[in-house]
Amino acid sequence: MESYFIKAVDASGKTVEEYREAVNERSLIKELQKEGYIPIRVSSSSSFSLQLFKRDARTKQDVTRKEILLFTRELSSLLHSGLPLDRALLVLLDVSEDSPKLCRMIDMILEQVKEGENFSDALEARGKVFSRFYINMIRAGEVGGNLEEVLDRLTEYLESSQELRNTVTSALIYPAILLTISVLSIFLLLTFVIPQFTEMFESAGKELPLPTQIVVGISEWLQNYWWSLLLLFIFSVYFFKYFVSSPLRKREFDRRVLTIPLVGDIIRNMETANLCRTLGTLILNGVPLLGGLAIAKGTVSNSWLESILENAEGSLKDGQGLSKSLIESGQFPKMAVQMIKMGEESGKLEEMLIQVANTFDKELRITIQRMLALLEPALILGLGVMIAGIITSILMAILSVNDLAF
Repeated sequence: MESYFIKAVDASGKTVEEYREAVNERSLIKELQKEGYIPIRVSSSSSFSLQLFKRDARTKQDVTRKEILLFTRELSSLLHSGLPLDRALLVLLDVSEDSPKLCRMIDMILEQVKEGENFSDALEARGKVFSRFYINMIRAGEVGGNLEEVLDRLTEYLESSQELRNTVTSALIYPAILLTISVLSIFLLLTFVIPQFTEMFESAGKELPLPTQIVVGISEWLQNYWWSLLLLFIFSVYFFKYFVSSPLRKREFDRRVLTIPLVGDIIRNMETANLCRTLGTLILNGVPLLGGLAIAKGTVSNSWLESILENAEGSLKDGQGLSKSLIESGQFPKMAVQMIKMGEESGKLEEMLIQVANTFDKELRITIQRMLALLEPALILGLGVMIAGIITSILMAILSVNDLAF
C-alpha cells in the first residue's frame, strides 16, 4: 500500500483534500468515483511534498503579465462554456500546476469566492497583482451581470497592451546590442591593441603626430582609470533615482523628454494609445467617464501628461468636455484630440477612444520603424568612423617611424 494525496470535489462542489492509502493510483481514482467524488489531483505523498517544496521556493516571484493574460483568457472561455465561477476557478487551479505562484493565487481567490465574497474583492485582496483598471472592470461586470463579456474585453486589452510592449521591446533589442558591441570593441581596441604599438613608438624616439598622441593618451587613461567609468555609471544611476524621487523634478524631467525629437513622438503615441484603450474599455463596460478617467490616468507613466489629465478631471467635474482640456494642453496628438471631440459630439466616445488606440498603435509602429531606420545606420557609421580614426592615427605614427628609419 502506498500513501496518496488527493484533491477532489463532491456533487455539491465542496473540495476535499486528504491523504489515503491505496494499491495504486488507478484503484484510488475508481474508489473516489464510486464515493461520488470528482478527482482533481491524485499524487503520491512524496511527489506532493516535492511539489510543495518547489512552490514555496518560488513564493517570492511575482505573477507575470503573461500569466495574468492566460488566467483571464482561460477563465473567460470556461465561463462561456457554462461553468459557474467557482467551478471555473477550480479547473484553472488544476491546470495551473506548472506555475506555483499563479496556482497559489487562484487557490486563495477560490477560497474567498466560496466564502461568499465578490470576485472583484478577491482580486483586490491580491495586492498589486491586479491593477485598479482590471478590478474595476470586473466589478462593473459583476454589477451588470456580464462578467464573461468583461473578461473578453480584458483579454483583448491585455493582448493589445502586450503586443504593443513586445513591439517596443523587440525594436530596441538590436540597437542596444549594436551599441553594446560598439562600446566594447572600442574599449578593447584602446586597452589591449593600442598598448602593443605604444612601446614601439616610444623606442623610436620621435614625437608622434597629434592624432596618435590623443589616441595613446586615451588608451593610457583607460588602462589606469577604467574603474572611474564604472563609478561614474553607478553615481549617475543613483543620482538619476534621487533626481526623479521628487514629483516636481520628475514632472519637469518628463516634460523635457517630450521635447526630444522622435523620442517625444514615440512617448506621446504610446501614452495616447494606452490611455484611450483603457478609458474606452472602461466606458464600454458602464464605468462613468469621470471615474474611468481617474482610473485610466494611472496607466500613464509620464507624470507631465498625468498632471494634464488631472486638470482634465477637474474640468470634467465643472461640466466641460474631455477634448477641451486636452486641446488647451497642446501635449496630446492633434488627430487624437479631434477624434475624441467627434466622439463626444456624436455620443460614441467609447467607440472613438478604441479607434484612437488602434490608430496610434499603428502610428507607434511606424514611428519606431523610422527611428530604427535612422538609428541603426548612425550607430554603424559612428562605430566605423571611430575605429577608422584610431587605425588612421596608428598608421600615421607607423609611417612617421619608417620615415625616421630611412
